[in-house]
Amino acid sequence: MESGSKSNRNQLRRGLCHSNDVKRKGAASPSVIVIGGGMSGLAAARALHDASFQVVVLESRDRLGGRVHTDFTFGFPIDLGASWLHGVCNENPLAPLIGRLGLPLYRTSGDNSVLYDHDLESYALFDMEGNQVPQELVTGVGEAFEKILEEVFGSYSLFFSLVVNGYVSSWMQTNKVREEHKEDMSIQQAFSIVFERRPDLRLDGVSHKVLQWYLCRMEGWFAADAETISLQCWDQEELLPGGHGLMVRGYVPVINTLAKGLDIRLGHRVRNITRRHNGVKVTTENGRTFVADAAVVAVPLGVLKSKLLTFEPKLPDWKENAINDLGVGIENKIALHFDKVFWPNVEFLGVVAETSYGCSYFLNLHKATGHPVLVYMPAGQLARDIEKMSDEAAANFAFLQLKRILPDASTPIQHLVSHWGSDINSLGSYSYDLVGKPHDLYEKLQAAVDNLLFFAGEATSLSFPGSVHGAFSTGLMAAEECRMRVLERYGEVGQPVEDASAQIPILITRL
Repeated sequence: MESGSKSNRNQLRRGLCHSNDVKRKGAASPSVIVIGGGMSGLAAARALHDASFQVVVLESRDRLGGRVHTDFTFGFPIDLGASWLHGVCNENPLAPLIGRLGLPLYRTSGDNSVLYDHDLESYALFDMEGNQVPQELVTGVGEAFEKILEEVFGSYSLFFSLVVNGYVSSWMQTNKVREEHKEDMSIQQAFSIVFERRPDLRLDGVSHKVLQWYLCRMEGWFAADAETISLQCWDQEELLPGGHGLMVRGYVPVINTLAKGLDIRLGHRVRNITRRHNGVKVTTENGRTFVADAAVVAVPLGVLKSKLLTFEPKLPDWKENAINDLGVGIENKIALHFDKVFWPNVEFLGVVAETSYGCSYFLNLHKATGHPVLVYMPAGQLARDIEKMSDEAAANFAFLQLKRILPDASTPIQHLVSHWGSDINSLGSYSYDLVGKPHDLYEKLQAAVDNLLFFAGEATSLSFPGSVHGAFSTGLMAAEECRMRVLERYGEVGQPVEDASAQIPILITRL
């Protein structure tokens, strides 16, 4: 590791410095650079700032939030990235903040929904000819889907166990295909094995198409196709109780609250992070250099995979392997704004098809927010293919899917299209377990390097990967570990910070 000159070491001890435009706030004040202004980066920066550290946040975009992005183009909030709180309960790490802000949520699912962020209380599914699928048929296929899952994974009924901090959810399972095959395989391959041994579970006609729609929604949870999702690890995350709540006003109030009063530099894309004796040097694309006692790296997994951000010395092999071996999925949103509501008063509309790739899913925001908006949500390979289109073509594609089921649909007056897979600032939506790779990769990605680099983000959460509360909690954990290690370097005893935030109930409704 580079040792640096005596003057550089003194500069690191004094605190955060940068090409003459950052002034010292006090001698020997500990300093940290947070790279990434998304949920995890802001959570880390907020905690460190409140602990009297000098903190600067370097964000490559011209806005904060990262993959949390509330857009106001329509005149009201639309979340183009994360939009749900998964697990509406006091045990959710975000619950104190959301409760304190009084942000309302709209419940779209209970605790144990096959569709994860939705259940079948409020839906309308159609075939490609525009015929609505009878509800009893959808319910029957749902029961068949659960039997298929039981054959693949065993009994997966959700239960809650009391622990020190409350209730957490787990999967209680008696494995079948998964137990019999020690070598990992994809969920799709496991389904094929089930159909071979249980011909009675094979469906045809409309029933087969509805089953493909169920699989489509399952793939949407991971933002990936079934042939890439690990059979062994797919259900290792903790599912908090309380069901799933849509953020009615968007996530932007949470982002703004965390960012208040912080030193944030937008448009600062970091290109290099150098670990030096007792500190770090960070260089941005525009040539600016920052030095500090430590850094919290809170950039998306897709960016780490791209090698656009370089490390000197190179990261340890175990860290590089974690970056390379975790999967990154893509789920996009195409929001269609209409001048009036012409669709059924249900939470979501679906188009069933012969393959999960051909199925469609529309979230009805009018039911939750009162605004005449439908959001088309493609995932996996379909999302990748649509990203190759222009925004206009992507919106037209989504509208054509809608016209299949509602021939009298009026033309949208506005549209918004996300590009999480091709956006250089994200290069993916969120992480998932690839076939043949261990689940502890999340833990390895989170682990600090040389007590100088601390990592945060949804892909560093062993318990809550792919979620906003996972990103938030890892930001807090990285900040606390960073604080303790830096204070030790200063010869101070770092005592853990206790969370004194009052618990205020979350406001959630189901219309």
